[in-house]
Amino acid sequence: MRRVVITGMGLISPIGATLEAATAALRGGLSGVRARPTPPLGLRAVAYAPAEVDPQRIPRKMRRGMGRQALFAASASLDAVVMAGLDAATLRGGRCGVAVGSTMGSPESQYDYYAHLIQRGDLMGLKGTAFFQVMAHTAAANVALLHGVTGRVISPNSACASATQAIGLAAELIQLGRQDVMICGGADEAHFTATATFELVGGASLQRPPAPTPRPFDRARDGLVIGEGAGILVIEALEHALARGAAPLAEVIGFASTCDGAHLSQPQAEGMAECMRVALDSAGLRPGGIDYINAHATATEVGDIAEAEATRAVFGAAIPISSTKGHTGHTLGACGAIEAIFCVLMMRGGFLAPTLHLTDIDPAAAGLDHITALRLLRPRRVISNNFAFGGINAALILEAD
Repeated sequence: MRRVVITGMGLISPIGATLEAATAALRGGLSGVRARPTPPLGLRAVAYAPAEVDPQRIPRKMRRGMGRQALFAASASLDAVVMAGLDAATLRGGRCGVAVGSTMGSPESQYDYYAHLIQRGDLMGLKGTAFFQVMAHTAAANVALLHGVTGRVISPNSACASATQAIGLAAELIQLGRQDVMICGGADEAHFTATATFELVGGASLQRPPAPTPRPFDRARDGLVIGEGAGILVIEALEHALARGAAPLAEVIGFASTCDGAHLSQPQAEGMAECMRVALDSAGLRPGGIDYINAHATATEVGDIAEAEATRAVFGAAIPISSTKGHTGHTLGACGAIEAIFCVLMMRGGFLAPTLHLTDIDPAAAGLDHITALRLLRPRRVISNNFAFGGINAALILEAD
């Protein structure tokens, strides 16, 4: 099968909308978490991690069919495509595709759409473009439209696993020769309804920033914080990249996606461990071949402990591990792509970012090499894990070029 490399990256995140800004924040221990100024509907969980996007980057005619989520994805894709140096002939030639995941369509647009129908009881005043912002594949479809892509377009909607699945499935299409180039990743919004969902099940942090939250793996954690943004990567067959003179940033060498088959909301350590093992097998690696683990670790007790147990079972205590959600909050369907980009930045920058706010490791999460302060170390191979509602697990293994 063909080798797959990353040649472009674009980012919209709570810690920056450029690779340089995100790198500085990761190295400097900066958090994008803040308090909502006016929490709606009696929301107690006021912490969130917003991102900034410039809508003017997108042509006005296209913006009309975009909610905030699609704007994130489209903006990040512009930077990724420019970085990769893709020309119009490549984008439109049928051998380039799109795979961009999200939890659902734009939640802000959905809320406005259905609130209008319920409150008014009729269609008067609704824009004709409303559904294009609401549909589940809005991010993928709008990225494809923006770049005139005529190849395959897929849109995984598997909650927290969406973006990792998008990258992995895109890589498999290239490996099998179905496409030469894929624009892939994920996008999501920090709408208050997402926070409310986790508050209702007891999984949202009730801390008010600047209190340190979220706190993955920490004894004092009290839940996750919703973040937003997009991560978009351009991946392509190695020979295709070299033939057009593109410089690979890293290589996608392993991917797995499995299901626990057990519970909608209770993660299973056995399923997480199996996903990591399958990813290692796909890369032809043993656990000792990994230099860094980017944990999903959202700062919920059940999730953190199950993940720690699974990681110990697969890797033991020798491999450095951290979660970058202390910096960004949980960016839902975007997290896998944002975190994959963070991994590439660390590989190329020669550092490992710590788990922000981790000062008192939960005994149930001990027995791992937790990174609690910046480490100047250049990892060659990393595994990035994401575990979603529905028992959907996904793992991606990257190797430095």
